[in-house]
Amino acid sequence: MKAIQIGFFDEENRYKKLTELGDPLEKLNSVMNWEIFRDELTRVCQKEDYSKGGRPPIDVIVKFKASVLKRIYNLSYDQTEYQINDRLSFMRFLGIGLNNKVIDAKTIWDFENTLANAEMGEKLFCMFDAVLESEGLITHKGTIVDATFVEAPKQRNSRDENKKIKNGEIPEEWQKPENAHKLVQKDTDARWTKKNNEVHYGYKDHVKCDADSKLITNYAVTDAALHDSNRCIDFLDEKDEALYADSAYSGESIAEQLPENCENCICEKGYRGHPLTEEQKENNRKKSKVRCRIEHIFGFMTGAMHGITIRNIGITRAWFNIGLTNLIYNFCRYEFLKRKSTC
Repeated sequence: MKAIQIGFFDEENRYKKLTELGDPLEKLNSVMNWEIFRDELTRVCQKEDYSKGGRPPIDVIVKFKASVLKRIYNLSYDQTEYQINDRLSFMRFLGIGLNNKVIDAKTIWDFENTLANAEMGEKLFCMFDAVLESEGLITHKGTIVDATFVEAPKQRNSRDENKKIKNGEIPEEWQKPENAHKLVQKDTDARWTKKNNEVHYGYKDHVKCDADSKLITNYAVTDAALHDSNRCIDFLDEKDEALYADSAYSGESIAEQLPENCENCICEKGYRGHPLTEEQKENNRKKSKVRCRIEHIFGFMTGAMHGITIRNIGITRAWFNIGLTNLIYNFCRYEFLKRKSTC
C-alpha cells in the first residue's frame, strides 16, 4: 500500500474539524487560566538543578493537564500515555504537536505521587476555589452536603486479617521482611460497608456544594464505613445561610451545632410509630428540590467523568485523587457556567 504524504495544512484542517464538532477540551482550555497553579506546582516538583545543562524537564503545567486528562476520562497511567499519543484533541489540550515528545506514564505517576505526598490536593482545590469566589460564582445562599462511595481495588484478605485491619492493626504476617512486597499492595485504610443491600469497598467523598452554582466548595475523604453525617459540621461557617441535606443528617446533634445564621433545611425522618405528617412530607419535597442538585454532581462524575473510582492504595493517595476528582469537576462546571453567561 502506497504511503500517503501529509500536506502542510492537513494537521491544521483536522484541528479545525475538531473545533467544528465541539471539542470539549478546547472549550475547557479557553476559559481556564492554568498559570495560577504554576508557582505551587513548581515549588513542590522542582527536584534538580538544570542550570548546568541536561535535558530540561517537562513543563509542570503539561504534567498537571495530563493528570486532568487522566481523571476526566478515568484512564490508567499507561492508557493516558497511549491516548495522548493517539488523539489530536489530547495533544492540542496539552499544547504539544506531532513533533513534540509526549509525557510518559511513569512521569505522570511520579508527578501525582509527589503532589500526594506533599498534600497538594487540598491546596490546589483552595486556589481554584478562591478564583470562583472572586468571580462571584459562589453565593452561599444555600449549602448542600452529601457523600458518595469511591470504589477502590478490592482486597482479598482472610476474616482474621480483615478483623485486625478494622481494629487499626496490621497483621503480623504482613510485617515480616519476606512479605514486604505483599504489604505494599495491601490497603489498610479502605473499609467494607453495606448500604441498601449493596456492598462497597473503599472510601467516601464527603462534599459541600453551593446550591445556586453546583460548585463544590469543600470536601473530606474518609473510609467507606464512616457515616455520611460525621463531616457535616466541619464544613459549615458563618457564610452559609441555609443547609440542605437528606434525612441521614437529621437529628439534634447536627441541628444544635448549626451556625447562628444558618437555616436548617435538612429533610426530616420518620420513625416506627411516628411517621411523617402530610405537612412534613410536603416540606421535605420542597427541600428536596434544592437538595437533589448535589446528586447532579455525583451523576456528572459517574457519567461524564466515567466513574467515581480510584486505582491507588492508601488514604494519602485517596485524599489526593478524590480531591483531584472534585477539583476537575469544578473545572468542568466553571467552563459550563462561563459559557452559559455569554449566551
